[in-house]
Amino acid sequence: MFRSKRGTTAGPLPRRWVGALVAAVLTALCLGATGRSSAAAAYPGPGAVSGDTGVHDPSTVKRPNGGYLVAYTGDNIGLKYSPDRTAFHNTGVAFPGGASWTYGYTGNSRSLWAPDLSYHNGQYYMYYAASTFGSNHSAIFLATSPSGDPGTWTNRGLVIASQTSDNYNAIDPNLVVDAQGRWWLDFGSFWSGIKMVAIDPSTGLRADTTVRSVAGRGGGPIEAPYIFRHGDYYYLYVSFDYCCRGAQSTYRIMVGRSTSVTGPYYDRNGVAMTSGGGTEILASHGGIHGPGGQGVFADTDHDILDYHYYADNGTPLLGINWLGYDSAGWPYVF
Repeated sequence: MFRSKRGTTAGPLPRRWVGALVAAVLTALCLGATGRSSAAAAYPGPGAVSGDTGVHDPSTVKRPNGGYLVAYTGDNIGLKYSPDRTAFHNTGVAFPGGASWTYGYTGNSRSLWAPDLSYHNGQYYMYYAASTFGSNHSAIFLATSPSGDPGTWTNRGLVIASQTSDNYNAIDPNLVVDAQGRWWLDFGSFWSGIKMVAIDPSTGLRADTTVRSVAGRGGGPIEAPYIFRHGDYYYLYVSFDYCCRGAQSTYRIMVGRSTSVTGPYYDRNGVAMTSGGGTEILASHGGIHGPGGQGVFADTDHDILDYHYYADNGTPLLGINWLGYDSAGWPYVF
């Protein structure tokens, strides 16, 4: 690898975002397929958030009883809660006693990467990665919880691992449920790119031995996949380039789409994502450096993009924006 770690309340458009909406339309018109957009300066800033907003690789799920749960990269997986998608506060960690089953992949470090939260069958699912920087001796594990609260998470076991002999890296997991109710896990970073495996809904673990390829840059920097279904399409969001360099980070958020969850995925210009394709929707601008490590979730007002970015002083912070879709069905940030 070379790896990562890796709101606003519902209602009327906030006044500070009116100009951003106009900027987003310009961005949607001006984006190129794979290179940096000449309209990058027009990208909107993150929506207003407050409280405990320090975060890396955030994953957000809307709780069935109200509010929002956020998990993020950190020792034993950090957790935050927000009642309104604007004010956030730290609540603790998923594994207060540590996650000893991961130490063979982390070199005994407690830092666990890029959790992916979702809610199914009356419980919270969290896929997360264990690795060390620059290595593909990595593993993805599953934990579940009835409440999502700190200390309530139960280890459900190893989902998939990668070794130095493999051409992929088992980090950055994301669970997607397709229109037929089938479960899939997309994941990956650098090496040969983004992969996908089938998941057994009854266990949350692998259903078979097939590993599919859905995106890649010929060994170049691509990671943090997230698949989100909207309308007739599955949208594959990824982060291109480099994170974890503070204000020098070059992460940028790219997207392609497919009518099938397993692909093939193409960008706006018809370039396959397995051949380096991707349409940029958010990149560094002003004091927002290296946005990426993203996820998407549906809310009552809009589809929501969450991500981290770096401030001028190198601090990683939570970014939240609305997603819109242009007349051709391509997403843009506002």
